[in-house]
Amino acid sequence: MIEFKGMTWDHPRGIDPLIAASQEYSRRNSAISFNWEKRSLQAFGDQPLDTMAATYDFMVIDHPHVGEASEQGILTALDLPEYTTELADLALHTVGASHLSYQWKGKQWALAIDAAAQVAARRRDLHEKPVTTWDDVIHLAETGKVLFPLKPVDAIDAFMSLCANVGDPCAETDDFLVSRATGLLALENMRAVSRNVDNRCFEMNPIGALDIMSTCDDFVYAPMLFGYVNYAQAGFRKKIVHQENMPSLGTQGPEGSIIGGTGISVSSKCEHQAEAIKFAYWLASKECQTGVYVQNNGQPAHSAAWDDAKANSSSNNWFRNTRETLDRCWLRPRYAGFLPFIDEAGDFLTAFVRGDGTATYTLDAIDLAFRTSLETR
Repeated sequence: MIEFKGMTWDHPRGIDPLIAASQEYSRRNSAISFNWEKRSLQAFGDQPLDTMAATYDFMVIDHPHVGEASEQGILTALDLPEYTTELADLALHTVGASHLSYQWKGKQWALAIDAAAQVAARRRDLHEKPVTTWDDVIHLAETGKVLFPLKPVDAIDAFMSLCANVGDPCAETDDFLVSRATGLLALENMRAVSRNVDNRCFEMNPIGALDIMSTCDDFVYAPMLFGYVNYAQAGFRKKIVHQENMPSLGTQGPEGSIIGGTGISVSSKCEHQAEAIKFAYWLASKECQTGVYVQNNGQPAHSAAWDDAKANSSSNNWFRNTRETLDRCWLRPRYAGFLPFIDEAGDFLTAFVRGDGTATYTLDAIDLAFRTSLETR
C-alpha cells in the first residue's frame, strides 16, 4: 500500500479538486491513497519548498519557485523519456504560458494543473457597462465603487502587468526593472485609482476583494486581481462576481497580464517516484482536468476544460470571458533571487500607492533591489 502525502493551499479552488481527483485515482488504483494538507495563501507563497520537500511527496507550487527549487535539488524533473508524448500534448494544450512557466534550464519541474492571470472582476448586476480601458477604471474609482487589491505582492504584480500591457515588459535588461518612462506611467495610473479606493485595499489580496464583492453591494469593480472561477458560479457566495479581460492601459487590449496558477510537483525525496509521476501526469491530463477536477471547484490549466461548454455554463462563461487575457499573458522571471526581490519591491509599491514617497524615489528603490537580486542568479 502506497500512501502519498501532499501539500496545497487553503481555498476551495486549491484543495477540493485535489481531494476529488485523488479519490477517483484511488478508486482506480486501490493500492494507492492520498493525504492532502493545506496552508494559507500567504504561506503558500512564503514557506520554503525545501522544508516541505522533506515531508511531502507532492507539493502544489507557483512557478516563481522553480529557479530556486531546481538549484536546491528538491524537486524531481518530470520530463522523462517515457512521458515524451504526454509532455508534448500538455505543451500544446495548456492555457497561456502555464506549462512553460514550470520549465527551467531545460527541465520540467512541475505540471500545470491550475491556470490564472490578473483579470478584472465586475458585478454586472450593479454595473452593466463594460470597463475596457484604464481611463474607464480611473473614472469609476472616483465614484468610490472600486476595489483594487494592493497588498505588496499584488501591487508589484499589477505594476508589472501594466508595464507589459503597454509593450515594455519588466526585467528585459540587468540595468533596471523597467524603463523610467514606462515605470512612471504605470505608477501614476495606479495612484490615480488608489487615491479613491477603500483603505482596506492596501492590505487586500484577490480573495479578500472577491469575498467583499460577493457578499455586499458596496463595490462594483476590481481592475486587476488573479481570477477565481468559483466566485462566478451560482451558490458559491451570496452574489455572483463575473470576471473578464483586464482593462488596457496601452493600445493593444488585454495583453501582458502576469500568468499565475499552480503546478503539481514531486519531491526528490519521494520514495515512490514512478507512481507519483504517473499520478501527476493524470492530474494534468485532459481526462482529469475536464472531468473530476473542474467539477469540484477546480480552475484547470488544460485548454480543453476552458473550451468545455459545461464548464462555461456553470461559471457564467468565466473561462471564455477571461481567455484572451490568459492567452496573451506575460511570464515573469523565475531565477532564484526573484521572490525576495518581489517581497522588497512590493513594499515600495504599496507605500507609493498609499501616497508615501515620490514616483522617482519608488523606481530608484525598486531598481536597486532588482539589481541586487540578480547577484544571486
